[in-house]
Amino acid sequence: MCRKMKKMRYIYTVFMLISSILAWGQRTNQAYWTYIDKYKDWAIEQMHEYHIPASITLAQGLLESNAGRSRLATVANNHFGIKVGGSWTGPYIIQSDDAPNDRFRKYKSARDSYIDHSKFLQGKRYQGLYRLGSTDYKGWARGLKTAGYATSPTYAEALIRIIEMYELYRFDTGKYRATKIVTTSNSNDDFFNRHIVYRGNKNYFIIVEVGDDMATISKKTGVSLRKLYKYNDLPREYAPTAGDLIYLQKKRKCASREFRKNPIHIVEENQSLFDIAQLYGIRLESLCKLNKWEEPHAVEVGEIIRIR
Repeated sequence: MCRKMKKMRYIYTVFMLISSILAWGQRTNQAYWTYIDKYKDWAIEQMHEYHIPASITLAQGLLESNAGRSRLATVANNHFGIKVGGSWTGPYIIQSDDAPNDRFRKYKSARDSYIDHSKFLQGKRYQGLYRLGSTDYKGWARGLKTAGYATSPTYAEALIRIIEMYELYRFDTGKYRATKIVTTSNSNDDFFNRHIVYRGNKNYFIIVEVGDDMATISKKTGVSLRKLYKYNDLPREYAPTAGDLIYLQKKRKCASREFRKNPIHIVEENQSLFDIAQLYGIRLESLCKLNKWEEPHAVEVGEIIRIR
């Protein structure tokens, strides 16, 4: 093969890698899990009142607000990117979007944004969606794109990917709580009224809330304290902080099948190798083996880590 052809192939390979990274920029991450845990009840509440799948509401909130971190969400409590339009007479903020200086609704609270989102979807253009089954999140995602909710050509695919990556479809059936791992606990226990047992990468985990400690988590879930530390690659002196993921079974050797086509993670700011292992439910030792490292070490922002 001539040198020019080799160079062109190399450039193409690099281009495809960058394209994959950009296309999969939305990976499983801590901010998303925290957002889900914080707003799940409102999404379910809106589903019961307006018959919009909770998975769709959460996925739109995650995507439109970047898990509550966008300027619209932090300044205007606007989690769904809804513009002024229609009969809106309330306050607004200006932000360039499809056009310069677009006007977006501003709410007193995030809860008001969730309520207004449901009312917004009662509009005439979205009426066809309500003929779909209550668990047809794919139909809803594609219907929202067809009805013109967003201009992005990949909007429906992005919603579906988020729903499946975080198994949000479980909220649509009211069966998100795991029962296989929690066999000794009272369903009326306050601990499980405050925590949901999530499932990811064929494992169960909870998200730590303020006031939690490892002894309580062990007692309530029925998983021994020794195993909790072992399953999560944690030292005995570890004290959990709000937002941490705690797995209730032994983690896997690699990330789930959703990542088989793009089995990488790009290190973000203030993110450690341990953080990455927890996000994808991978044993720390296995993550090192995937990357041909003898032991865990510090990682740098922008570094590419194999997760499968």
